[in-house]
Amino acid sequence: MAEPAITARAIEKRFGSNLAVAGVDLEVGEREIYGFLGPNGAGKSTLTRVLCTLLAPTSGSARVAGHDVLTEPTAVRLRIGVALQEAALDDKQTGEEMLRLQGRFYGMDKRRTAARVAELRELIDIGDALGDRVATYSGGMKRRLDLALALVHDPQVLFLDEPTTGLDPVSRASVWAEVRRLNRDLGVTVFLTTQYLEEADELAGRVGIINRGAIVAEGTPAELKRTIGTDLVVVDVDGELDRARSTLSRVPGVLDVGRDGHSLVASVEDGAKAISPLALALAHDGVEVRELALRRPTLDDVFFSVTGERIADEDRTAVG
Repeated sequence: MAEPAITARAIEKRFGSNLAVAGVDLEVGEREIYGFLGPNGAGKSTLTRVLCTLLAPTSGSARVAGHDVLTEPTAVRLRIGVALQEAALDDKQTGEEMLRLQGRFYGMDKRRTAARVAELRELIDIGDALGDRVATYSGGMKRRLDLALALVHDPQVLFLDEPTTGLDPVSRASVWAEVRRLNRDLGVTVFLTTQYLEEADELAGRVGIINRGAIVAEGTPAELKRTIGTDLVVVDVDGELDRARSTLSRVPGVLDVGRDGHSLVASVEDGAKAISPLALALAHDGVEVRELALRRPTLDDVFFSVTGERIADEDRTAVG
């Protein structure tokens, strides 16, 4: 059996009295896209830097691409690509100049570098703009160039630390498409840290949810959402919410009714079957319904179920 692309055992990282990573165990298989989800300050970026050999763990061990991050850091670095939150790009150079320079850093000769730049030109879909100075690039183009720089040497494992932070929705979607293509066409293992719920849901085959330095849940997005065990029906009504809540609570199949702002949220066993009885019960009691909608559980609901907190508000703020 092939060794996992990434293995971490009891990784801890302390900064003085602050425990940033609290004994993390982790395995990521070859050719997998693994999403590491959590709010700011949860320990995502710290663990990523440990796995990339940029930080030494306080205790524990980790192997990446078949090599130990502590005893074989150079071997690890030659086999990984890294795109951190802030792209380290030189605005005075062209994209092509930066790619060629990156090739030289990895000991690639001119012929191999030229061939690789030509491949990456097509892969990241920048085209002729690769000959323009980086200062003229949009945010999305800079992200794609940063991806290309991380891929010059054909890495086995690609670390992406919050790759779409600050991008508009169109640019984010473009970066997502590139990540999928890298994984599908090149077989690159991707370790993706993110605070965006949608990003983890869209890209990752498996998701690890981290909070206060510890992994609190792990699985495919579908598996994690199934742990909630219920569907959610959101009801926006005219009139007294308490009366509507009492009505909804009496409908068979309703497990709980909570309040979310000016709406009610009913947890039900089967959302598709519950909508009609809920609407009929409200109509029977004279409650006027403005809107009634089925909502499946989200990764934010999973996060809330295991931590008692939500990251959706922070997620929406970050998108802006």
